[in-house]
Amino acid sequence: MRVAVLVSGGGTNLQALLDAKKDGKLPEAEFCTVVSNRKGAYALERARQHGIEAVYLPTTRFAEREDFHKALRDLLLERQIELIVLAGYLVVLGEPVIRAFPNRIINVHPSLIPSFCGAGCYGLKVHEMVLERGVKVTGATVHFVDGGTDTGPIIFQKAVDVLPGDTPEALQKRVMEQAEWKLLPQAVDFFTRGLLQVENGRTRILDRPQNTTGRDDQE
Repeated sequence: MRVAVLVSGGGTNLQALLDAKKDGKLPEAEFCTVVSNRKGAYALERARQHGIEAVYLPTTRFAEREDFHKALRDLLLERQIELIVLAGYLVVLGEPVIRAFPNRIINVHPSLIPSFCGAGCYGLKVHEMVLERGVKVTGATVHFVDGGTDTGPIIFQKAVDVLPGDTPEALQKRVMEQAEWKLLPQAVDFFTRGLLQVENGRTRILDRPQNTTGRDDQE
């Protein structure tokens, strides 16, 4: 299955996917394209090092944000992408992309949704909020993307303890290592093997593969 990964920064979650692919854990995933809205994002270099197309597509290239979303949609459609993975992508996807790829976009978020999510909750800010609130357990969530912010059907979650003396940076690193880097490859594996299905706004994990072509013309 043809997969595109959208990233804004260094691409550590992208690297987790590439490592899982190298280790034979993603047999059905073909990483075709990495797209970033930031020219200096190291994720683009990671893609090039693995022989994957690296595309810099900034929002500032377009006078209207709607035109950006249409350009992103067209880029993904032209490459016949079947699954979009948001791996630290700091641009909220617009309706043109979401409408073109229903239930075919997944995102990793560094908290246990519905806690510490929504507008303005991303990256290190999430871990700062966790520590300010004084909670004892945080974690990560992989979910399908819909028209809201962190509101789509949840696929997987994993809890991570908050330890005494944690800094936001230390907590961020532990959540990535213990949760994000494990959950995201697992979700991509399940999706590309046809084991995920959305019904009535919730994710079902199947025992046997479903049709993953996105078409209803199978005999």
